[in-house]
This record gives sequence, C-alpha cells and structure tokens, in this order.
Amino acid sequence: MTDKPACTASELLAVMSARLLNDGQIVFAGVGIPLLAVTLAQRLHAPSLTIMFEGGVIGPFIEPGKLPPSTNEQRCTRKANMVLPITDVLLLLQRGYIDIGFMGGAQIDRYGNLNSSFIGDPDKPKIRLPGTGGGNDISSLANMIVAMKHEKRRFVAEVDFVTSPGFLTGGTSRIDAGLVTGGMFRVVTDLALIGFDSESRQMSVLALHEGVTREQVLDNTGFDLAFDDTLAVTAPPSSDELAVLRELDPEQLYTA
Repeated sequence: MTDKPACTASELLAVMSARLLNDGQIVFAGVGIPLLAVTLAQRLHAPSLTIMFEGGVIGPFIEPGKLPPSTNEQRCTRKANMVLPITDVLLLLQRGYIDIGFMGGAQIDRYGNLNSSFIGDPDKPKIRLPGTGGGNDISSLANMIVAMKHEKRRFVAEVDFVTSPGFLTGGTSRIDAGLVTGGMFRVVTDLALIGFDSESRQMSVLALHEGVTREQVLDNTGFDLAFDDTLAVTAPPSSDELAVLRELDPEQLYTA
C-alpha cells in the first residue's frame, strides 16, 4: 500500500523545501512556508540546522502551535542562542557564514529574480507589496531556495521590479554585476522542483510532483521553460512528514 496521504499545496511546498535542507546548515528563513520548512527539517533529519532571522535572532526554537506572524515577534526568540543587532547578523551574511537564504516572492522570472516590491508601473503601481526587508542582502550573498505557488501571474518573463537578484539577465551577468557569491539554488512550487542551467542560468525543471504533467507546468508559466534530460518525479509527502507539519501548524496559519 502506498503511503500517500492528501495534503494542501502549502503543505507540499513545506515538505519538498524541507527535503532540500541538510543537517548542520545555517539558514536565513522568513516567516510562512520557509520557517515551517526549516523547522520541519530540524525535527526530521537535520537536528543541527541553525535558523537565523534578519531581525537578529540566531538559533531559536519554534514551539509547535506557536508560529510567529513576523520574524520580529517575540516568539521568534524562544531558546535562541543569541539575539544580535540586525547589522551584526547581516555582517555574518557578508562574511559567508550563511549556507542558505530561504524566501518567497510575488513574482519570479526565468533567471530567478524576485519581486516583492510592487506590481505594475513603478510610478503608479497596481499593488504595493511588503518590499525587500533583508531580501536583497540575503539573495546577493547566499545560495537561495524560493518556495511559491506555480501560477502564470507569478512566473513571468520579466519581473516588474528586481527586489532580490537571482542571475539577473543570465550567463555571467550576476558575477559581472559584482555579486560573486550565492545565487539561486532551487525553486520549489506546488507543481515541480526547479533548478538553473549552469551556463545560461535559466530555469530548468528537475522533477515533477506525482501526478503533475509537463503541460500543467507550462500552462502555469509565463515563459518558455526547459526540462532536465533526467526529469524525475518527487516522492509525495509521507504520513510522518505531514504529522510533524500539522503538529507545528495545527491551525493551518501557514499551510491552509
């Protein structure tokens, strides 16, 4: 009998993202799916993973059922190793101590550039978004994992604004711009797991989630998207993964 319990799209994102994290890594995480994924990884296979928040918190313990609505909220400091000034945490980032930056975004393009600032004309935007916070610093200096729902309005040919840089215009453009470290590592969606070509730096689908077709992915993407020659299928979330996830977020604040 196959262990394939039903799950929401957000639960799928959290589980698939958690599987990308390794024990011992230091991860800059935002609230929502990124925080849920890193906490899930800690509980299941990466007990020595260290969570960092841009507000200055290093190594907090996230209590089940008490997920914070913001990284500046006091629940983010429970059992933390240290609470530093924001500038000191960003200094650690500049010195290369952070393995992974983990965030979401409103728009992403084929080179992994993220927009979380506004939608539409910059002089007269249709929607104003939260903005960068520490997103630009993190994506400029760390290897990035992005988790977001796979929708054509989000996967666009060109983002309305580059809040957090990916590989800019592809090829060597990121390095040419002076961003010599970090870059996009993986994009996790509710349809697929996506990487980036080592030369062109364009997105390439590495794996589809069980039951998803190439056509579904293409129909929900606003640009031509390549597929890896060894395209795989991910294993669905297990009962154990979903049980821990639902203990962490019993009211589905992040996973509805």
